[in-house]
Amino acid sequence: MWWIQKTTLENRLKLIEYLAVETANRVIQSNGMMEVDPFFNRMLEERARVLQLEKEPELFITDLNGEAIFSRPRHMGPGRMGPKSQSKIDIPSGVFEKDDTVQKLDIDGIGIMYAVKSPIMENGNQIGWVVLMQSKDELSDVNQEYRLLIVLLVGLGLLGWGVIYLLSKKILKPILEVARAATQIKEGNYDLNLNTESNEQEIYELVSSFTEMTNRLLQLETLRAELLAGVTHDLKTPVTSISGLVQAVRDGVVSGNERDEFLDITLKEVNRLQTMISDLLDFNSLAAGAFSIRPEPCNMNELVQNIVREWAVTQARPIDYHVKLPDGVVYRTIDPLRLQQIMINLLNNASQSLDGEGLITIVLTDNSIDVKDTGAGIPEREQPYIFERFFRGKKKKLKVRGLGLGLPFSKMLAKALDGDLLLKESSTSGSTFSILFERETH
Repeated sequence: MWWIQKTTLENRLKLIEYLAVETANRVIQSNGMMEVDPFFNRMLEERARVLQLEKEPELFITDLNGEAIFSRPRHMGPGRMGPKSQSKIDIPSGVFEKDDTVQKLDIDGIGIMYAVKSPIMENGNQIGWVVLMQSKDELSDVNQEYRLLIVLLVGLGLLGWGVIYLLSKKILKPILEVARAATQIKEGNYDLNLNTESNEQEIYELVSSFTEMTNRLLQLETLRAELLAGVTHDLKTPVTSISGLVQAVRDGVVSGNERDEFLDITLKEVNRLQTMISDLLDFNSLAAGAFSIRPEPCNMNELVQNIVREWAVTQARPIDYHVKLPDGVVYRTIDPLRLQQIMINLLNNASQSLDGEGLITIVLTDNSIDVKDTGAGIPEREQPYIFERFFRGKKKKLKVRGLGLGLPFSKMLAKALDGDLLLKESSTSGSTFSILFERETH
């Protein structure tokens, strides 16, 4: 609005300059008297309409001394000009003393006015002045422009509101679908079909992440059901075996060597049952933080070799393994007992995947320990879930009894040692697990 006022004022002052020059050209001298043509008044009215002024500017025609001999709107009429007529405004004397064509005046009782003058020439000689005066408020009055500006702003507002409404409807639709899907998930319904096609990156990521979360929840729900059945079966089987064997011995159904064999089988089942219960207790203790880490400076070369050797000699059948050590000795502050637990879990898994044939390779570096095997590998669809508690692959369920806590327990231990446990790679030619450690500063 300030810019409109400023521009309008400048443009109207230029037009008034043209009007002053045109008026000066229409004033002629006849018999010593100044006069204008009969269409002079109509010309002034038309020019005022062009300027979009509600009130015409004050017009003065003066002699060389600045004495007004004619003024308008109050004038004596068209044609020959008579004596000085009375005007509401007197021309300040400073108007004629300055050479400026356009002058800004502060007139008492009226305020700021602009005066525009132009000389009246006759045969190369100046015979008088044309002075046009208009108040600043009248020159800056731009009601029409303000109305256009208001219409423009209202139009832009309505258009913006419409665009925002359409965009919000478009954006809210997938969000509402996600909200309804969340309600269904809360009620236990994981069978959802969300539309993941969206041009907005954020909406696409939201729907995709929610879909992935739903699939993961469905997988975990399936896993929970399988866990309940699996744990019940794995705990019930040794209990049933123990009960039947003890009952047979007590009733005297078996005796002698057969009786000793039944007792040996009973002890094995008891040990298996104790192992599963111990796994549950250890995992719960670790998850609750009720365990201790006792780090101490260790020679990693010797520690890794000792752990692998002690594990190998406890196996029921010979294991083909190879330990690769770096050229220099690696020293690290670590809890050797917790590291042993992690490595034994990984070595047991590697041995189970070999199924009696193959090689296990243990590679030590400055910041990691890799356990590689040449077994059948882990199916790609099962790889994202191997560190989930109680998850067990389909092949492993048929071969080995357990609760599926080995890898989750090992990963938690690795994090407790300020490291991590990752599946580095897995294919039909074998798998590689990596125990990663933070780089130590000396």
